[in-house]
Amino acid sequence: MSQPSPSVTPLAPIVYIVDDDSGMRTSLAWLLESVGVKSAGFANASEFLRAFDADVPACLVLDVRMPEQSGFDVQAELNRQGVTLPIIFVSGHGDIPMSVRALQNGAIDFVEKPYNSQQMLDRVQSALKLAAQRHVAGQKQRELRKRIESLTAREKEVLRGVIDGKGSKRIASDLSISVKTVDVHRASIKDKLGAASIAMLVREVMAVWDQDANTGGMQG
Repeated sequence: MSQPSPSVTPLAPIVYIVDDDSGMRTSLAWLLESVGVKSAGFANASEFLRAFDADVPACLVLDVRMPEQSGFDVQAELNRQGVTLPIIFVSGHGDIPMSVRALQNGAIDFVEKPYNSQQMLDRVQSALKLAAQRHVAGQKQRELRKRIESLTAREKEVLRGVIDGKGSKRIASDLSISVKTVDVHRASIKDKLGAASIAMLVREVMAVWDQDANTGGMQG
């Protein structure tokens, strides 16, 4: 009888709190702790950006107005890095254009201070569920990126042809190799990338390449 494979303990999610108001950071941390949610508070953007760990599922409660770097500066930097951290903006001086800007750039919520404790808990819990989903998707993309990097130079050329929708004959002609050789490479690529089908392979690889293009990464 085969032994069950050991289960991997999921990482505990964390709520990052970035606000120059120490009272706000402390009160929100206590509120989250009361329902068993781990948090980490930061007084400014640079402290948070140094401590942020993309490998841990998390959401971010982010003040708009802070000295040096604003909440929008933090959001822009995370977007530049391709980080899919769910962000809840908070502001004591919120207005409609400000909230529209936050949401258009990917924030999931905009809350005016002072906020209702239960409503904030509900919003954070929703953000953490979304964070867990995004974390799993991100892990899959990072794993696929590693697999793409493991391909040989020729396999990457064949993969590019497949992604461009070319058939084996066209790829063979473009690369001056035989159709049989192309088909061998295609089978190897499918095996190395763990794709169930060529269609699935195309969708998954294009998602990774699109993200790399948006964040300035190199395509294989």
